[in-house]
Amino acid sequence: MEHILPLVRNVASLTLWLAILAAIFVPLERIFSLRPRERRETTASDIGYYFLNGLLPAAILSIPLGFLAMVMRGLLPADYVATIVALPLWAKLLLGLIVSDFGSYWGHRWSHSNPVLWRFHAVHHDPTSVDWLVNSRAHPIDMVFTRLCGLAPLYALGLADPGIDRTAMVPILVTLFGTVWTFFIHANVRWRFGPLEWLISTPAFHHWHHTNDEYRDHNFAAMLPLIDRAFGTAHLPKHWPPCYGIDEPVAPTMRDQLLTPFGPTPKRRLVEPHSG
Repeated sequence: MEHILPLVRNVASLTLWLAILAAIFVPLERIFSLRPRERRETTASDIGYYFLNGLLPAAILSIPLGFLAMVMRGLLPADYVATIVALPLWAKLLLGLIVSDFGSYWGHRWSHSNPVLWRFHAVHHDPTSVDWLVNSRAHPIDMVFTRLCGLAPLYALGLADPGIDRTAMVPILVTLFGTVWTFFIHANVRWRFGPLEWLISTPAFHHWHHTNDEYRDHNFAAMLPLIDRAFGTAHLPKHWPPCYGIDEPVAPTMRDQLLTPFGPTPKRRLVEPHSG
């Protein structure tokens, strides 16, 4: 019974968060919709992915991240660690967001260029319409890999260590903020933010990441478009994407979507990023 109670608490917490997110984004997408709201047949599986990815990746990641923290605790100079610990929380959080988004950028980009990683990531890109709930639609292996790429640099640089109280909150806050923000940038809203769109990721910026035309494979950063600009993968015109989705078929059921990526890996038609 004592092993079941934490699971029950986590499921209850996820249910509450889902209700809060729905209360925010469902009205916003009705009032400010970019495209007419479609009745998506994948809604049930998207909710299934929401709960699965709310429980499984954190349990898996605790092992390698805990080991990395233990190793780096013995490698980082004491003066450096003391300097990091002495920083105010806002400074550690700001550094954490930048470092984490840099790592996530490369993890996300590799998920598009590596055929094996793409098998898992394709589940997220399969929908032909994009809304807030599409954010949850991701294979757990894809989620684990991308989060590991984003969180590992925090531990490697001493910005996150469960053994140090003043840095223990950084990965939690970075993950929480990043998760809420990614729900926002997937939202089916027609908002544009002018020059701010080059400073922080917005729905327009991320919708172009989901496009299925010659400008696919752009805008990999979850929060900071400047990273894409630095590495030549930014694309943000004044208009919105003409279409979403991918060319190759994805299994129709959640069960098959979870199992199929472990099978033979077909070649994916990759497109070299246009500078934009």
